[in-house]
Amino acid sequence: MERLQKAIAQAGIASRRKAEILIQEGKVKVNGKTITEMGFQVSPSDTIEVNGEEIKKEEKVYFLFNKPKKCITAVTDDKDRETVMKYFTDVKERIFPVGRLDYETSGLLLMTNDGEFANLMMHPRSHLPKTYEVSVKGVLTDEMCAQLEEGIELEDGMTLPSEVLLLQRSVKKNKTVLQLTIQEGRNRQVRRMMQHFGCEVTRLNRIEYAFLTLGNLRQGQYRKLRMYEVRKLISFVNNNMNK
Repeated sequence: MERLQKAIAQAGIASRRKAEILIQEGKVKVNGKTITEMGFQVSPSDTIEVNGEEIKKEEKVYFLFNKPKKCITAVTDDKDRETVMKYFTDVKERIFPVGRLDYETSGLLLMTNDGEFANLMMHPRSHLPKTYEVSVKGVLTDEMCAQLEEGIELEDGMTLPSEVLLLQRSVKKNKTVLQLTIQEGRNRQVRRMMQHFGCEVTRLNRIEYAFLTLGNLRQGQYRKLRMYEVRKLISFVNNNMNK
């Protein structure tokens, strides 16, 4: 037996958090009966329907994707904008993004149908390092970079210490380019960190996720993660959460 939201997540319908919302909204049935109880237990023989469709267990798949700019990190969009799913038309499993990159941000994004894996990667205590190449309009001083490395105060609290590698700084061009590694996944965090110093991000590209890199993938391309990479990610996060 297992919890209903876990069964939905493992079937690749949605993350566990999204599954809980679907249950609360009365969109889930078990053996023909609508279930709104969050701790409801199901067995492998039970028939589960989400939004009127019976769910079937899928083989777990994991992809590393180089997301282009001007692309929504979502399965669907109510404004009919292009989503990341445009690039996965040949994938039969019902995959979804792990976390998000905003509309104007490009780079490394994981996609999967494994809700448990996605939840683990997105957990606030996962502390997965994510490295971005950031171009800003403005000049970041050495003192500002030192503050980033120690942590700065944003409206939703102090950031964890970051790693900063200065790539280019030009007073004449009023431009700074750096590599910034953060351990959190707050909404628009890198952009807000730059705004803290009065700098406007002109280009933001995620180039690393834990030990994963884009390699030779061009924007819009993806590859399957190898199972040892999946296991290594899970082990990495579990170790961080047990500290």
